[in-house]
Amino acid sequence: MSPNNAADIKVYYTSVSGSREVKKSQSEVTRILDANQIKYELIDISVNEELLEEMRQKAGNPCAVPPQIFNGDDYCGDYQMMYEATENLEFRKFLKLPVVDQHKKNNLLQINFTFGK
Repeated sequence: MSPNNAADIKVYYTSVSGSREVKKSQSEVTRILDANQIKYELIDISVNEELLEEMRQKAGNPCAVPPQIFNGDDYCGDYQMMYEATENLEFRKFLKLPVVDQHKKNNLLQINFTFGK
């Protein structure tokens, strides 16, 4: 797994659910990822019972329900954990992605702006 490859993000979800809560959580996870321009792979557990078991085994919870988020094989968490990380400005840390140092980024922008004149 490459530490900079956001495409390693995997979201286990279900296209078949009678639960409004599951549907809402899944929708919110993909909305947050899209808003942050994070590429991800959707894995539909409803097409194969083995995918459900794989998701639960990787999450370490035999009762886990979708959505469950992973970076490669590393478990990141569920919707609630992602929501809390987003609220605490720890979204990239939650996804196990490199954190952008805002101070360095601002300095680089200022340097580029200065040399761009």
